[in-house]
Amino acid sequence: MKLHSPSAAAHAYPLRIYYEDTDAGGVVYHANYLRFAERARTEALRDIGAPHAEMASLHGLMFMVRRVKLDYLAPARLDDSLLVVTETRSIRAASAELRQSFLRDGRVLVVLDIELVCVRLADGRPVRIPPRWRQALEQTRLEAAPSGA
Repeated sequence: MKLHSPSAAAHAYPLRIYYEDTDAGGVVYHANYLRFAERARTEALRDIGAPHAEMASLHGLMFMVRRVKLDYLAPARLDDSLLVVTETRSIRAASAELRQSFLRDGRVLVVLDIELVCVRLADGRPVRIPPRWRQALEQTRLEAAPSGA
């Protein structure tokens, strides 16, 4: 497990692990990371002024998960204090790729790579991400890695 240094643009969401989040072995149940990540993405957009609910009410659009990949590197346990760091990796016309890292004391426990697609509520068809939400996603974009890194 390596230490993670989020970019200055990253959004950080604090999270406490409760008994209900753990499995019979006392570690966070794997599917709960998806719930935690959803909350962190929702809070990231809300904190930078582009809440999901407004995208739906103003434009009839929403983000839908197209693909998700989770790498479990180390377990989180009861009463752990975690930080979910959300960073945008790339943005296209109707989709965005994000990385969400779950950290405990700066150490990466879980990494979630997710592709979101902007779709119309009426028919589920992909559409361009509205400018305000595109700008919000840009605010959490990963900084380019230095050459040779």
